[in-house]
Amino acid sequence: MKSYIPTINISSLLKCDFNSLSAKNTIKKIEKACVEVGFFQVTAHGISIKQIKNICKIGNTFFNSSEKNKIKLAPKKWNKKNKNIYRGYFPNTVNGKEGLDLGDLKITSKNSKEYKSPYIEYLNLSKSFSKASIKNLSNYFDKNFFLSEILFKSIITLYKKDENISNFAFSRIKSLSTLRFNYYPNQIKPVEISKQDGVALGCETHVDSGVFTVLYQDKKGGLQVQNRKNKKWYDVPFNKNALIVNTGLALEYLSKGKFKATNHRVLWNKTKRISVPFFFEPSYDFKMSYSFLNSPSKSDTKSILFEKFLNKSLKKFIEYQR
Repeated sequence: MKSYIPTINISSLLKCDFNSLSAKNTIKKIEKACVEVGFFQVTAHGISIKQIKNICKIGNTFFNSSEKNKIKLAPKKWNKKNKNIYRGYFPNTVNGKEGLDLGDLKITSKNSKEYKSPYIEYLNLSKSFSKASIKNLSNYFDKNFFLSEILFKSIITLYKKDENISNFAFSRIKSLSTLRFNYYPNQIKPVEISKQDGVALGCETHVDSGVFTVLYQDKKGGLQVQNRKNKKWYDVPFNKNALIVNTGLALEYLSKGKFKATNHRVLWNKTKRISVPFFFEPSYDFKMSYSFLNSPSKSDTKSILFEKFLNKSLKKFIEYQR
């Protein structure tokens, strides 16, 4: 079961030289994992275990703080005093787990007015976090963004295009990329019973919206991936040295279905656990089209702004019905 999820050392990609023999071999492994599984684990990814542990500690401290402290960052739906709708804290009454959604931490209140997107929201983290914690969160966001860019650029090279076209799709501040903390409390009951195999779930079966998701799950595990062919479910094993990567709907769209978004779920676990996904998502005004990666053709004149694409995708999640 463990061998179903490939593990790839990506050290050769961190120098951003995608033409070396070792880099090309690594990119082939990524391509194979994306096409066949939709999930893989990366090692030698440039983010230290110490930093990951520190980020988990910051998340756990927040979720174990008072309700009063957490609700300071809640969207308007749960805190009438706040203007934010999509960014911030949501309680476990929504869908069995608590969450904290952070956009780019470089966003200022000026940016949120300048860019006409409901997802570009300034969140004043100092209401609930120390300066040191905010600095660490910002640094972790930066490193995940850089890592995700490298993975996306490696995909671009497969299409014989200049990897720097990624700058057209991803612009800091405009990017809707999200750093999220999922905190699973002692769940009294599952959020869903799988219709396929009757298994109790702590997080429903779903696919992600963006290009890539980069995830750290704690040692309690619970994440499962579905094999697209035989529909069986496989555990994603815990590896303290690895981050889990999966493809999302935006990459499926841009690749004309070559890299499909893959079903995954989290098993119901009565003990507390935390996971930290980073959703790598394009700029809100990026025009998604098939010709971005592929050769242009007359049938590829359609395009959709990523903001609209994301909005459509998020409607299926209870926590985003705001």
